[in-house]
Amino acid sequence: MPSSVISRILPARAVIGEQLQADTQRMLDGLEVPVQSSQYPLLAALDRLGPLPVGELAQSLGITQPGVTRSVALLAEWGLVEAAPSNDDQRRRMISLTANGQRLVDRAKRDVWPRIENAVADLCKGLAGPLLEQLSAIEDGLAAAPLDRRVKQDVAP
Repeated sequence: MPSSVISRILPARAVIGEQLQADTQRMLDGLEVPVQSSQYPLLAALDRLGPLPVGELAQSLGITQPGVTRSVALLAEWGLVEAAPSNDDQRRRMISLTANGQRLVDRAKRDVWPRIENAVADLCKGLAGPLLEQLSAIEDGLAAAPLDRRVKQDVAP
């Protein structure tokens, strides 16, 4: 892929990512969910994959280990995850959901994630053509109707 195309894709991807996260956070705030949108991928990974050491959790999320360590500390403080020594290597700490963490994930899977998925599907419906045009259409779509507004308008609870 030519570097000129990449240089246009990366900023668009960043803008869209930031907008989606901000919109998702506003949606979560309206639903009185106690966790920041940036924490949900970690909770979802633990739900999907089960207990993991920090390094494997970071790898599954595609983020740095220090970032995961900070998130785990915050989520543990909130009582949503816990760290325990691994059965096979006491030096490794396995991160898992607590009962409260599992209840939150179950609620999110039922009440939050489908709304976000439907809002994103609405945003992306009808996209076709070159990638840069699609990214531009997504940016325009978010400017016209952010995800949180799409949820209120188009998705039944």
